[in-house]
Amino acid sequence: MQYATPPEQLDDIPDVRYRAVFISDIHLGTRTSQAHALLEFLRTVEADTFYLVGDIVDFWKVRRGPHWPQAHNDVLQKLLRKVRKGARIIFIPGNHDEGLRDFCGMHFGGIEIHQSCVHLTATGRRYIVMHGDEFDIVVRNAKWLAFLGDRGYETALWLNNPLNWIRRHLGLGYWSFSAYLKNRVKKAVAFIGAYEEAVAGEARRHGADGIICGHIHFAADRNIGDVHYLNCGDWVESCTAIVESHEGELRLVHWAADATWSQSKSVPEPTYAVG
Repeated sequence: MQYATPPEQLDDIPDVRYRAVFISDIHLGTRTSQAHALLEFLRTVEADTFYLVGDIVDFWKVRRGPHWPQAHNDVLQKLLRKVRKGARIIFIPGNHDEGLRDFCGMHFGGIEIHQSCVHLTATGRRYIVMHGDEFDIVVRNAKWLAFLGDRGYETALWLNNPLNWIRRHLGLGYWSFSAYLKNRVKKAVAFIGAYEEAVAGEARRHGADGIICGHIHFAADRNIGDVHYLNCGDWVESCTAIVESHEGELRLVHWAADATWSQSKSVPEPTYAVG
């Protein structure tokens, strides 16, 4: 039986306040979602605006039979508490929660739902915010293949645990089997490069300074020509987010990379995925 977390345990102990925080690819409803890590992150940070950049709840998995422990409820409760305390939350559905795109333009419980939007930084720079699956050629041209890849990715993530149990007993470090498989496949089809170029091109077409997206589970903060490309990463393996300071600086933060924040002893590298 699951028991609700007492409200006082959901209270914030903020270490830092940002102007905006961008989070994507939590995949609540799956066993691989790092909901506990995200909950600790949300307890530690405050922001004027939180952007949920798609694949927050994994309805592909929910339809097959969800894994929904109390920590997944707590993440949703924490986000709603931030709304009640005055934060603005903008939700941009992804391909795993695409059914919610039917509600774009509406508000529910203080949460705004949009297909995409433009974020204006404190310095006046314009960034398009979108999940990014629109530019995934696998999802756009062969949806059945994306579903197959999703199941294979989930299996590969599950295999990480027993494989790394063996590696620890052999005195070896962390190694991500899922990352190895995904990197091999993506390199074979030159997926990542084409994806990032396509997303950057969208920013150029709209005359924006940059773009903030998710979807491929590969956190990034770099320039592609004249476009500032930022990818939020995910809360399945890499536990990353994009944050904007009150001075207008956008940067990538890695929760597990900071020993004062992390509860993890092994930090996997950000990896590619068909989100």
